[in-house]
Amino acid sequence: MKRLILILSLIAAPLWAVQPDEVLDDPVLESRARDLSEGLRCLVCRNESIDESNAELARDLRLLLRERLVAGDSDEQAVAYIVDRYGEYVLLKPTTTGVNWLLWLAGPLMLLAAAGMGWGFVRGRAAATPATEAALSADEQERLRRILEE
Repeated sequence: MKRLILILSLIAAPLWAVQPDEVLDDPVLESRARDLSEGLRCLVCRNESIDESNAELARDLRLLLRERLVAGDSDEQAVAYIVDRYGEYVLLKPTTTGVNWLLWLAGPLMLLAAAGMGWGFVRGRAAATPATEAALSADEQERLRRILEE
């Protein structure tokens, strides 16, 4: 029974990759670091935050973030430093400014374009005149009659 409780508690507990040697002594700074690291992407694991990832690069990013906070950077300055160094891809929620608007709008625009093309295709098929079947010639009718009589 104790094993079951232990297994269930481990499954239900959030898994963090932050190692004890990374944790800051100041609980306020550590809380800020945890909040910020939840919004930063592990560049190795793709859709995991650096707080959840066990990759070495994620550890380096966690340490870098904590260094910046200890140095006195604000939350925005610390994140900006990491974004300047690794690119905007490091953000789990990219900004919606500048050229990124094109990326944000690409999906809905493609959906509208596909819906428009589909609607045009269906309308074109409905408006098209049906292909008229050529009537059988007298020889073909006679041959068909003979085949059916056999």
